[in-house]
Amino acid sequence: MAELATIARPYAEALFEASQDALQPTQRWLDALAAAAQSPDLLQFAADPKVNARQVFEVVTAVLQEPLPGQGVNFLQTVIDNGRLAALPEAARQFRALVNGKSGSADAAIYSAFPISDADLKSLHAVLEKRFGRKLEIAVHIDPGLIGGVRVVVGDEVLDASVKARLQQMKLALTA
Repeated sequence: MAELATIARPYAEALFEASQDALQPTQRWLDALAAAAQSPDLLQFAADPKVNARQVFEVVTAVLQEPLPGQGVNFLQTVIDNGRLAALPEAARQFRALVNGKSGSADAAIYSAFPISDADLKSLHAVLEKRFGRKLEIAVHIDPGLIGGVRVVVGDEVLDASVKARLQQMKLALTA
């Protein structure tokens, strides 16, 4: 994992420097590329010595929902030419960290056992921003295993207010 982080860093930093005037749009297409690059089938295809860089580029761009801007085309070609397609998800994560650092915000993953209504999400968002003391970019994930409540992950901080966590705490207390 550390090797991928080391490989991805120069790509993320160069893209961050080159896209100062369009960080959010760049993040969107970079996330799309990262999602495509997480496919084991695509990585296996790209690693095939019989496949050339142009074929890999065409396959990657074919699976994207939207066409890449010029900067995205150049970035993807550079990544493929250097054989670094597997580093794209890590480059996207590092790019997001650089964008968040510049804006003073952070990504927050909210795991909930059930879908959260827009009103409840807005209220939870405000509470979490106050709790963590920064602007949060929220992504909601459904995890029925939580039984109820929510689990929030912001960077390396975890706020677990799920029923599953409380049951585990009760189990520990009863067996201690």
